[in-house]
This record gives sequence, structure tokens and C-alpha cells, in this order.
Amino acid sequence: MISVTELRNGTKIVMDGQLWECLDYQHLKMGRGGAKVVTKFRNMETQAIVDRTFNSGEKLQDIFVEGKPMQFLYKDGDQYVFMDMDTFDQINLPILLAGEASRFLTDNMEVEVQMYGDKPLKITLPNQVVLEIAETDPGVRGDTVSGGTKPARLSTGASVQVPLFVETGNKIKVDTRTGEYQGRA
Repeated sequence: MISVTELRNGTKIVMDGQLWECLDYQHLKMGRGGAKVVTKFRNMETQAIVDRTFNSGEKLQDIFVEGKPMQFLYKDGDQYVFMDMDTFDQINLPILLAGEASRFLTDNMEVEVQMYGDKPLKITLPNQVVLEIAETDPGVRGDTVSGGTKPARLSTGASVQVPLFVETGNKIKVDTRTGEYQGRA
């Protein structure tokens, strides 16, 4: 059990019989009354987001989430197939667990799957991945003074903004958390 004053971004708890992840928290000290903690939680199964307010003395049941290294094998309809790197067992996970980062998922990529017991909760990609530019317009000479950008489609189908000097076929580093260009590979 943890106090609500110990909540931090990413803390995972059990509330109302379901698993939740803290997205945001704020401690509010009232003038005469006790302090309150205003929080925003995401349901780890349905991805629903709720706001909750707690009194400062309340306790919540925290959970231990284990990260298991797995390798992405292929996409099968609305599921991804992963292989456990320790036991070599294959498991199917819903695409919803990867969220927006699934745009950068490539075959044979090693990822971390957060597990609560035997239940998968979230797929976490490496912070940076190297991907090839599949298609982009050529940069126009003279447009580089302002450090402009142009859209580029990656080999995975995702679109990112890249500098004008980047061309089709180049390999670039992309931040999977923000989807931004990080540099050439």
C-alpha cells in the first residue's frame, strides 16, 4: 500500500478491481482544509482515462510490474505475435498494448513487455530506432536558411518530419516516444 502523496507518473495501482497507471498528479493544499491530490489515471486494459481526487491520507494498492524482453515476430490480423526471449514461447498480444509506438515496430525488434503476473499490460519499444526513408520529396536548394522540414514516409509506414537534406533511402534515428527525427544513422 502506498499513500496518495507518493504517487508519481507511471505508478501502477489496483483501484476498483482494475489496473491503472498514473499519468498526472498534483498536490493541492487548501486554505483551511486538508490537502488533496488530484490525479489522472489510464486503465491499463481499456485505455480509458479518468480523473480522481483523493484526500492526502488515503492509501492505494500498488502493484509490481515486471518487464520481460520479447522479440516481435509478425502481425497477425489485429494482434502482434511476440516470442519470449527466455523460454522461446510465442504469445499473441493485441495491437492496443503498443499504442502509438506501434508505428515504429519492425520485424525481429526486441521490445519490453510489461507483465503483471501472467497478464501483459504494455509494450515498450526502445527509445530510439533506426528506420529507412521509403519516400520523401527532394529538398529544394535555397530553402535551408530557416532550417525547414519536410514530411517523409518511413519503411514501417509512419510519417515524420525530417530536414530538407534527408533523401529517400537514407537511414535515420527516430524517437519512439515523440515520433521526432533525431539524426542520421
